[in-house]
Amino acid sequence: MPKTASLSPRQAVVADPMASLDGLLREWLPRQRWFAGKDRPVTELELLSLTEVFPGCLHLLVQAGPDCYQLLLGVREHVSPRLGRALIGRAESGPLAGLTVYDALQDPRSAQLLLERLRCPGRSGPLLFEAAPSMPVPAGLVPRVLEAEQSNSSLVYGEEFILKVFRRIQPGVNPDLEVPVALADEGCRRVPAPVAWFRTTYPHEATLGVLQPFLRSASDGWTLALRALATGDDFAAQARELGRATAEVHLALSAAFPTGTHDEGARTAAAMAERLDAAAHAVPALRPYVPGLRTAFGALVACDPGPPAQRVHGDLHLGQVLRAGREWFVIDFEGEPSRPLAERRVAQSPVRDIAGMLRSFDYAARQRRPWRPEWARRCREAYCAGYADRAGWDPRKKHGLLRAYETDRAVYEVLYEARHRPDWLPVPMAAIERLAVRGG
Repeated sequence: MPKTASLSPRQAVVADPMASLDGLLREWLPRQRWFAGKDRPVTELELLSLTEVFPGCLHLLVQAGPDCYQLLLGVREHVSPRLGRALIGRAESGPLAGLTVYDALQDPRSAQLLLERLRCPGRSGPLLFEAAPSMPVPAGLVPRVLEAEQSNSSLVYGEEFILKVFRRIQPGVNPDLEVPVALADEGCRRVPAPVAWFRTTYPHEATLGVLQPFLRSASDGWTLALRALATGDDFAAQARELGRATAEVHLALSAAFPTGTHDEGARTAAAMAERLDAAAHAVPALRPYVPGLRTAFGALVACDPGPPAQRVHGDLHLGQVLRAGREWFVIDFEGEPSRPLAERRVAQSPVRDIAGMLRSFDYAARQRRPWRPEWARRCREAYCAGYADRAGWDPRKKHGLLRAYETDRAVYEVLYEARHRPDWLPVPMAAIERLAVRGG
C-alpha cells in the first residue's frame, strides 16, 4: 500500500502547507476547466481553511484573486500510474517535501472514502456531513468521474447516485441544495431530491457538495435534440412535454418560496441595458445592433408585466434537463456560477427561464449546415404551448416581455462565445440580428 501523509488539521496549519503547495497550485489551477481566472495570472494564493478529511486527503479552501476554490488533494509518497491525469506535482520544499500531490477526486479510493463520510453524518473540523434520512446510501458503490465537468466536478457512484462537488465557493446556501430540498418538500418529482450533502462553517457558512439520485437511463435534452436533428426526426412533441415540465417546476417553486410583485420593468430594463453596453464594449460586432436591441428593453417598461417574480432556475437550457423514459427532469439549480449567490437566489420573472430554453432550441438548430430555423421555430412554439397548458398563461402572449428576456440572453451568449468559443459567435449573432432588426 502506498505511503500517505497524515497531518492533523492543526499540524497542517502550523506546518504551513502552502510552502509546499503554492507553486504547484499556481501552475495547476489555470489548467482546470472550472477555474474562472484563466485570463489573469495566479500571482498569489491564500489558504483560508485546511482539514484532513481522512488520512492522505486534505480539504482546502483557497483564495485565488477574487474567487474562493474548494480543493481535495491527495498526498502520497508514491501514486499508482492510473492516477497520471490527476497528478499536480511533487512537493520540493515545505512540510510535504518529497510527497506527490494529486486531485483526490480522481482517486477511486479517496472517492469511496468521501462517500463514506456522506453516508455517516458528522463533523471533520469545520466540515459538516449531513444526510436525508428518507433515502439511505448503500456502502461499497464504485465511483467514476464524469468527464464533462464544467464549473464543478461530479462523481457517479454505482450508477445510483451523483455527487456534485462545487469548485468556486461563495458564502451561503447554494441553490443547487436549497431548491431541490424545497421542491422535494412540495412533492415535485421533476427534480431529484438530495440524499446527502456537506458544507463548511469556516471561514464562512457555505455549501460544498450535494449527493442526489443518478438517472442512469436518462439522456440530456441537448443530446436528444441533436440526435433528432441528425436523423431528421421532429422534436416538437418532446418540446411540448418539456414545456409542461418547466411549468410544473415553476409552479412548485412559487409554492415553495415567497413570490415578489410583478416584474419591475424600469429596473429590469436598466440592468439589461447596462449588460448590453458592457457586452458591446467587449465585442465590437455587437455595436451596430445596440440601438435596435435597446428598443426591446425600452418596451419592457410599457408592456404587460407578466407573472409575478418568483424563484426560478436561472440558467435553463437543453443541457439542464434530462429525459428518462417518458418523463423530463430538471437539474442544476446553481444558476450562473459567475453571478453572486445573492443575485442567483433573488425572485425573477419565470420568463427568464423560458427565454433561456427558447435560445437553446436555436443553438441546437444551428449545430450543422444547412441551419434548421424551421425546426427551432416548431420547437419554440411547442414548448410555449406545453408551458401554457400547465401554467395557465401563454408566454407567446407576453411578446414584449419574452423579447426583452430573449435579447438579454442572446447578449450574454455573444459575450460568452467571444471569450470562450469564438467559432460559435455566429449562433447568437444571428439571434441578435433577428431581435434587433425584426423585433423577435
